[in-house]
Amino acid sequence: MAATRLLVINPNTGIATTQRLEQHLPEALPKGTDVRCVTARFGAPYIACEASYAVAGHALLDAWAHAVKNSPEGQPPERVLIGCFGDPGLHALRDSCASPVTGLAEASFMQASAYGPFAIVTGGLRWQPMLQRLALSLGYAAHLQNIETVEQTGAQLLAEPELAIKVLSAACQRAAGRGVKSIILGGAGLAGFAALVQSAVELPVIDSVHAGAQVVMGNALPAPVRSSAGFDVQWQGMADAMRL
Repeated sequence: MAATRLLVINPNTGIATTQRLEQHLPEALPKGTDVRCVTARFGAPYIACEASYAVAGHALLDAWAHAVKNSPEGQPPERVLIGCFGDPGLHALRDSCASPVTGLAEASFMQASAYGPFAIVTGGLRWQPMLQRLALSLGYAAHLQNIETVEQTGAQLLAEPELAIKVLSAACQRAAGRGVKSIILGGAGLAGFAALVQSAVELPVIDSVHAGAQVVMGNALPAPVRSSAGFDVQWQGMADAMRL
């Protein structure tokens, strides 16, 4: 049986984040999965505000279109994972893609909601309203009870692992109140840290990268509405690859 072709898109320009995904995704993927990780061609190294989030949505579609047009042996991806906790461009990509699509945040919400009300711990103070809006759009607003953001961004935490463990453990302890049943540790750059901070709290700590890998390869995602990849508009001034 041929290996499932999984495309993972980092909608930031930070190569270190892509490398983190490449390192930790195989831990949660079925053995032999054909994984291709790509990095956005433009935008911010790390999403830290509304503007960078908006640009990342465009960069996601651009990276996906390039990947489809340049698929090895002409074989498009069978499943697509947005390698960013926040899922910029999720709805647009799902509307354009002929394969099942999810992002780290949606996948984490799905796993966490199975326990009941949940909290989020992530890096970057300005992420709170963006994550609240995403939870509302995906139907998880009632489940999301608490968001604890730390001052450092995910990129900064990735660069200082000892500091990351300290501040994330403290944030998980703060997040454990309000009757939540699990905590999502959100961020592609924070892959692997959930296991390192689990001892700080008694609640399950969900690694968003592992959640993304598990959900994208499962059967819980909505079926694609398209039979072939493409856009329904004629772009002006866009990259040639966007003319799918």
